[in-house]
Amino acid sequence: MSQESSHRVVVIVDENSNPFELGCATEIFGLSRPEIGRDLYDFRLCSPEPDTLMRDGFFTLTGVADLQATDHADTLIVPNRPDIDTPRRPAVLDTIRRAHARGTRLVGFCSGAFTLAEAGVLDGRRATAHWQWAENFRTRFPDVQLEPDVLFVDDGDILTAAGSAAALDLGLHIVRRDHGAEIASAVSRRLVFAAHRDGGQRQFVERPVPDLPDESLAPVIAWAQERLDTPLTVAGLAAQAAVSPATLHRRFQAQLGTTPLAWLTAERITLARRLIELGETRLDVVARRTGLGTTANLRALMRRETGLNPSAYRRRFGPRPTPAPAE
Repeated sequence: MSQESSHRVVVIVDENSNPFELGCATEIFGLSRPEIGRDLYDFRLCSPEPDTLMRDGFFTLTGVADLQATDHADTLIVPNRPDIDTPRRPAVLDTIRRAHARGTRLVGFCSGAFTLAEAGVLDGRRATAHWQWAENFRTRFPDVQLEPDVLFVDDGDILTAAGSAAALDLGLHIVRRDHGAEIASAVSRRLVFAAHRDGGQRQFVERPVPDLPDESLAPVIAWAQERLDTPLTVAGLAAQAAVSPATLHRRFQAQLGTTPLAWLTAERITLARRLIELGETRLDVVARRTGLGTTANLRALMRRETGLNPSAYRRRFGPRPTPAPAE
């Protein structure tokens, strides 16, 4: 039987809200996790009205709590909808402001960034929104540091995702931040979704990816992932792909929105996190098995990518000590 989590995630659903993002939140934060052995979150829905008509009148949501359900939220997911020009309800905006003042973590999926900006909690903060609304957003909210070319932005206690599919990326990022990479990987496997797309990836490729087998990055990526403990270089990856380093660089940028070196470093850090979460305490072993070389390099990159050094990361996400048997 799964254990109930004390971290409460509350989603505000308002008129014309998008069902997809609501489904993403429910899938990631609301489902029971018997494969993990415990529930990760206490999940609630709420709405300012007893009956809420969802986007384009697809269906009506009933039987959820009122806005008082947000009073004890640890994470609050704000409403999003395709109509970005109609002002949000004052009651919803007031609820968001009060939650922010209490220290509640705020999350906006897609046009949810507009909701957060209307509430005034994004001034001077970093955020993202769907690329097609970037100019509208900048015009209306010039005090927000908009980053329109990324999948999501984690600005500490306020997180925003660029679009519908990016809601899954951000949701898994939150699980990873709260519970570690191993748990996030378990959730992503159940979703049959990529475990980790870095928030800094582009929202869309700059041009269509050519539909040619020899253009695919999959073979060279799989080859590299099996050899992270070896001294891989961009030149070596290019040779394996039978292209020049410049061509490989262009393909990584077009298909993954990153460089070969940045991708390789991210893969090594992900492996380091998994090793630490699984109980490896010897930093020299982690550095060697991930190809990061030295413990100093491991520490520097772990801190840059996670905000924690390896020891702090282990305390937060490593295996919990086994309780001593009662005598």
